[in-house]
Amino acid sequence: MSERCKAVRACPSQQDVAYHFDFNRTLTAAHMALLLGLGGASMPVAAAPPAEPVETLEETQQGSGIASLELSETVVEGNMDPPGVLPPVYAGGQVASGGRIGFLGNKDFMETPFSTISYTEKFIEDTQAQNITDVIAATDPSVFSNGLKGTYSENYSIRGFASSISDVAIDGLYGMAPFYRISPEMYERIEVLKGPSALLNGMPPSGSVGGSINLVPKRAGAEPLTRVTTTYLSDAQFGGHLDVGRRFGEDQQFGMRFNSVYRDGDTATDHQKMKAQLNSLGLDWRGERARLSADLYQSEDRVKGQNRGIGLAPGVPVPRPPKSETLLNPSWGHVETKDKGAIVRGEYDLSDNVMAYAAAGTSQTNYAYNGSMSAQVLNTAGDFESTMGQLKIDLAKTSGETGLKGNLDTFGIGHQWSINATHYSDKEKDYGRRSVPGANWTTNIYHPVWGPEAAESWPPIVHTETRLTSYGVADTLSFFEDRLQFTLGVRRQQVLTDTFSVTTGGRTSRYDESATTPAAAVLVKVTDEVSLYANYIEGLSKGVSAPLTAANAGEVFAPYKSKQKEVGVKVDLGEFSHTLSLYQIERPSSYTDPITNTFSFGGEQRNRGLEWSFFGAPISDVRLMGGVARLDPKVTKTAGGVNEGKNATGQPKLQGKLGVEWDTPVLQGLTLTANATAVSKQYISADNSLSIPGYTIYDMGARYVTQIASQPVTLRGTVNNVTNKAYWGMPLLSSLGLGAPRTVQLSATVDF
Repeated sequence: MSERCKAVRACPSQQDVAYHFDFNRTLTAAHMALLLGLGGASMPVAAAPPAEPVETLEETQQGSGIASLELSETVVEGNMDPPGVLPPVYAGGQVASGGRIGFLGNKDFMETPFSTISYTEKFIEDTQAQNITDVIAATDPSVFSNGLKGTYSENYSIRGFASSISDVAIDGLYGMAPFYRISPEMYERIEVLKGPSALLNGMPPSGSVGGSINLVPKRAGAEPLTRVTTTYLSDAQFGGHLDVGRRFGEDQQFGMRFNSVYRDGDTATDHQKMKAQLNSLGLDWRGERARLSADLYQSEDRVKGQNRGIGLAPGVPVPRPPKSETLLNPSWGHVETKDKGAIVRGEYDLSDNVMAYAAAGTSQTNYAYNGSMSAQVLNTAGDFESTMGQLKIDLAKTSGETGLKGNLDTFGIGHQWSINATHYSDKEKDYGRRSVPGANWTTNIYHPVWGPEAAESWPPIVHTETRLTSYGVADTLSFFEDRLQFTLGVRRQQVLTDTFSVTTGGRTSRYDESATTPAAAVLVKVTDEVSLYANYIEGLSKGVSAPLTAANAGEVFAPYKSKQKEVGVKVDLGEFSHTLSLYQIERPSSYTDPITNTFSFGGEQRNRGLEWSFFGAPISDVRLMGGVARLDPKVTKTAGGVNEGKNATGQPKLQGKLGVEWDTPVLQGLTLTANATAVSKQYISADNSLSIPGYTIYDMGARYVTQIASQPVTLRGTVNNVTNKAYWGMPLLSSLGLGAPRTVQLSATVDF
């Protein structure tokens, strides 16, 4: 266990108390009860003498309104971190002091040779987030969101590379999260690891390389929880959230956490409605050496009048944006995603220093889209034509992992080793029409008027089945009382994809390729407050087949590797922390040579970046989180050198973010909040002849913690895009999309 850990950090609730454990001492029953409140974390309960009293219990954060604890220090010696215990909350309560680093397990951020951040349940609640992007893009300068709301899918990039929401993992398993939009109420932590992660997590199904996201499901704490939240979103969207947690048994070995969410109504965008439903159940059992858990969920997400974006006809300049409330896609359009999933996990302590684990999950997605598939501005007056179409997807996924991890010493050298095998498979069937004959519609971006709804038709289009299998091994070697740490690892990945005829059902093609991805990292703890780190790690994405129009049509390419080199410094001032990192990521890209007509992976994009981020409570009653990122996204290799040296599209070179919370002395329990996001211009054409201007968006809010009829009550209010600024962003599948208008969010939370 890290010598760096403090006995107690500033923490907003009993469920987030920080600990050091001594495996040579017996934990008291009181300590054990508090430990079981660490978000559902677990350790076996041993027979113990009478509990030592807690020294103090007081309100330490007006903004949280929840009692914090100061405990006498419980210091522990030993090599293994307590299994299942989440890293403690950092000062201010918005982020955790560490998170899961793939199959390496949980690590303190000061002992992690990568750039990471882990958002807490409290931060998710206080931001009134309705999806994952609302959380990870709020204050992190490494994450860029184009600002669009009500699209068919969440949309963000990390370190200048678009990341697919379908690559988000739950408890380390890919494919188990909802496919296109994720409501965050069932998760206790949202963990972001920046950069490629093939060694740590295996290859993501959609090949994201800029970063990876892991969701940690909620677990029942030691104290019974019944929490009801009502919500409002302008213009007329109302909803509610029920969160119930209980532990049962003589030693509280059984736990249950249930979450139910419903939201429905009009949004701040004209003629747009959104509906979201979620029901989840988290179960866990803690034995003396074994731990079991199960997570089940069902969710539904529906948007009527979805945003998609528009393009530009050749020679047409970027028009000024219309009013921020304008819907640039058919008001009758709709997109609906239904997801359900189940995950089981088991852990067993083979000894004090070795743990075995296994997890398996299954999920299903049913997706339906009807509306604009593409649109193009035709002239400077803003007239544009939309092509209508439909798409349905039925997707069944399975995912699993198994492994061993442990600690040992050899000749004075410490080892934290991990062995891991992962498996993912999916079966995807697509239906619909990419375009509907006769349904194209021409209108104007400043005064859109729509014709009748396009008739739906769902002929089969595609049937594919994919299987990803990998084997990884890693070891972190520690020297000089853990002051110097080397992490070395390698993963072997196999990718198998079969394509089937939609008429006969017979297999028409097979893709079967493998790749090996190594990684190495070093971390030097200069002092307890300063860590230096460097890493080399690779990402892995599925290769493709040459198109039918190419001279080498049908040629199958091996999975391609993205390579990251990074150096950085982390500074922990006790209650305020900083990370400064410098990185380069090289990602291959494909093109068809215009002379030979040969398709190849001869292209390359190289992103170089400098990031400074911070979080914590630098002064009493004030919490800060944010940073600045400088990105240089260059296209370094292209077909025939065309556009070589140009900037990649859709990514700002400069991005700054700042989130502030202040517990005012004027009224006890009142916290004022503010957030600012500033981004520079983004190119939207490969030759960099077209760009959209940068912008700054301001959010303001407040929350008030009080008691009504002896029940704790938290009132929250936020106004996003206070100035109602109209601005362009660049969606995934087009050039221009309209950022979200001014939006008011209100909520009231009562604990019973």
